[in-house]
Amino acid sequence: MTGYDALKPLLFRLPAESVHGAAKTVLGAVQHTPAERALDARYRVDDDRLRTVAFGLDFPNPVGMAAGFDKNAEIPRALAAFGFGHVEVGGVTAEPQGGNPRPRLFRLPDDRALVNRMGFNNHGADRIGERLAHARVDVPVGVNIGKSKSTPLDDAAADYVSSYERCSTGDYFVVNVSSPNTPGLRDLQNRAHLERILGTLREAGASPLLVKLSPDLTDDAVAEAVAVAEDEGLDGVIATNTTTERPASLRGAHRDEKGGLSGKPLDARATRTVAFVAERTDLPVVGVGGVSSAAGAYRKIRAGASLVQLYTGFVYEGPAIARDINRGLLEMLDRDGFECVADAVGADLD
Repeated sequence: MTGYDALKPLLFRLPAESVHGAAKTVLGAVQHTPAERALDARYRVDDDRLRTVAFGLDFPNPVGMAAGFDKNAEIPRALAAFGFGHVEVGGVTAEPQGGNPRPRLFRLPDDRALVNRMGFNNHGADRIGERLAHARVDVPVGVNIGKSKSTPLDDAAADYVSSYERCSTGDYFVVNVSSPNTPGLRDLQNRAHLERILGTLREAGASPLLVKLSPDLTDDAVAEAVAVAEDEGLDGVIATNTTTERPASLRGAHRDEKGGLSGKPLDARATRTVAFVAERTDLPVVGVGGVSSAAGAYRKIRAGASLVQLYTGFVYEGPAIARDINRGLLEMLDRDGFECVADAVGADLD
């Protein structure tokens, strides 16, 4: 049993968002201190076989922290010290937002899952952009951009550009049109809205630019979104966001809470979406949804993901998760005769 395993029962008696806030406070205090260097020495897996090049960026390993954990770009250095090969901050909106009323984050321990209806609570693009400009992180930091709740759908393109321009020191940018917790946001995944948003961001200079898709889209809608991404010259696709659907297998007491479900119940569905996207485009795919082990990350890589991301897995498996996944990936690459991660990407599609 790890120290985190021993501590987890106590932590899980406390409200999920309160624990998250306390963890960010501790990690923020660690940054720029000898403790940060100690974490890096403990959790980093430095091996060239893990290095990945995607959308023009060099990643030391394929395992990233997904958007939502560090909404306000307060702890990217600390997360990098836990061995993550990239960190995605946000969702960022043009103006500060308080998000939805609490409670809005729920654990389903029996299902290794979370339900959230945060509502893009964040400090706003000005403050987040200022933090990014001074962050000095040695792994790529992406910026996940969402639409402000008060902005009409027809004005969404200008809203996204406003956020981008104030956070332009990020290493890559993600158009989030798939969160289920902002009214009407998922409507922006249709062709007309998506073309307008992506085209406007491209004209503003956003690059590398990716789009994050919902797991709840039909196959035809996913295929159309991928076609738009290619037509607009995007650099990658993230599959997937959280789901509003509730599998019958869920046992957690909070299974009927409104919001997006993440974690283990989404794993197989997200992997299928990764493969569906990868079969239809040569753009790099980032696989998200239910990653909690090396085996799960490897399945998404073999399904076509150049990179993977996690958040819920960090909550349940603890701070060693990126290190453990990277070590496990090296073992699986050796087992299957691959010289590096890139050689395994899409192996199950052949």
